[in-house]
Amino acid sequence: MLKKPLFAALGLATCLTALADNYPNKPITLVVGFPPGGGADSVARVVSEKLGNILGQPIVIDNRPGAGTTIASDNVARANPDGYTLLLTTMSLYGSDQLLYKSARYDAEKNFTHISRLAESPMLLAVTKDLPEQSVKGLIERAKQNPGKLSYSSSGTGVVTHLAGAAFEQNAGINMLHIPYKGGAPSIQAVAAGDVDITFGTPPSVLPLAQAGKLRLLAVTTADRSNLFPDLPGMKEAGLDGYNFTISYNLYGPANLPEPVLTKLFEATTQALNDPDVKSKLEKQGNVAAPSQSPVQFKQWALEEGQRYLKITEAAATAAGTH
Repeated sequence: MLKKPLFAALGLATCLTALADNYPNKPITLVVGFPPGGGADSVARVVSEKLGNILGQPIVIDNRPGAGTTIASDNVARANPDGYTLLLTTMSLYGSDQLLYKSARYDAEKNFTHISRLAESPMLLAVTKDLPEQSVKGLIERAKQNPGKLSYSSSGTGVVTHLAGAAFEQNAGINMLHIPYKGGAPSIQAVAAGDVDITFGTPPSVLPLAQAGKLRLLAVTTADRSNLFPDLPGMKEAGLDGYNFTISYNLYGPANLPEPVLTKLFEATTQALNDPDVKSKLEKQGNVAAPSQSPVQFKQWALEEGQRYLKITEAAATAAGTH
């Protein structure tokens, strides 16, 4: 009576082993919800090159910006869970997308397989070079004296660069004008051109223009100074206690990714992120490799951290009269 269940179990184990052994046998697509040239795209290209070498198949970057990052996320949520379509995105996946975009019908917990964090980074508070204020304190004072007049750009409504600005408003008790763009590069260019006053940008987007003297850096968005940018004050030192904001780049697959495929992807990702060359390239971009301990640990962390981002989004939407 026990032979059939035993044979079935052995057959399943054999199939799963074969699946892991054969994966991947064709190129993998990594969907990124941001245009080329920004922070997410930069992380994707550094990590995917090494990850593809480890897995033995090329990883093709598919940039799909638009509607925040919901177009990319929806594409992966609907993909076949075979490990050949993956997603790199940020914490907007955890409720911010659904709050701001009615077309976003996915659920981060139910519709995605959590694989691992990839990297994290402070953002940089940058201002147009013609703005007279030289400090965060001065910036806040100007905003208080001119409610709704000081403008800040982001790479899209509901994405992390928007939430960094919204959290800044909430912590400082000020009201600024949010101007969203389709991606980090045009968002930063708007500040460099003087069309927008300030931005909270990713290092790959901000640094080239800052180094060219087209905008000025005032602080990092973490509470304390960052080892990546030792010459810039953290927010606590700059006069805004209680503000601490980083951007996390994370890797996902569609829901129900087979366990052997998930394990192989996680182990290969961890190996890639621990590679000295990958670490060095990420640090040059202003990022730190941040591999998770396990997919389970990553999911638990992400769901908890996602609630913090959702609360910021809800407060921003209420202030703007959109929620």
